Amino acid sequence: MEKREMKFYRLILDICRVINSTLDVKKVLRLLAENVTQALDAKACAIFLWNREQDTLEVSASFGLSDTYLQKGRLHADDSLKECSADQSVLIFDAITDPRTQYPEEAKKEGIASMFSVPICAKGTTLGALRVYLSEAREFSANESEFIHGLAEMGGIAIENARMYSHLKGEHESLMMAAHQWFEFGRTE
Repeated sequence: MEKREMKFYRLILDICRVINSTLDVKKVLRLLAENVTQALDAKACAIFLWNREQDTLEVSASFGLSDTYLQKGRLHADDSLKECSADQSVLIFDAITDPRTQYPEEAKKEGIASMFSVPICAKGTTLGALRVYLSEAREFSANESEFIHGLAEMGGIAIENARMYSHLKGEHESLMMAAHQWFEFGRTE
C-alpha cells in the first residue's frame, strides 16, 4: 500500500472521530477542508452549502483561500451546482478559460489553475459541494477521486446529524415549555 493511501486512511479515521465526538458542523467542515488540502497537496479547499432561498452557494468552511477570493461575490447554484446536483463530480481543468468558472479573473489572481467539485449529499438531497482548488492543471487519480467523494459523504452525514440534533433540541425545548406552562396553570387553580 502506498504511503499516500495510508495518509488517506488516517485522515478518514481522524474525521470519523471528530464526527463522532461533536455536533459542531463548522468544526467538522473546517477539519475536512484542511485535511483535503493537505492530503492532496492542493492549493485550497472550500465547502459550500446550498442556500435554497437565494439559490446560492455559501462558504461554510475553507482552507488555503484568501479573504479577498472568498468574498469575490455570490456563487449562483444554477451555475456552480448544476452538475453537482445531478450527483456528479465536476473537473474544471482550466479555471481561467472554462466558461463554467464564474470568476475567472479572481481565480487567476488567486493562483487557481483547476477546480474539482464533488456534491455533498444526505438522504438523496444535495446539500452543497466540496471544491478542491489546484495551483496547476491536473486530473485526479481514481484513488484521489474516491477519497474526495468519501469525505464529501462524511460531510453530508455530519451536516445531517447536526440538523437533526438542532431539530430535536428545539422539539425538546418546546415540550419542556409546554409542560412547564401546564404545571403552572395547574398550580394557580
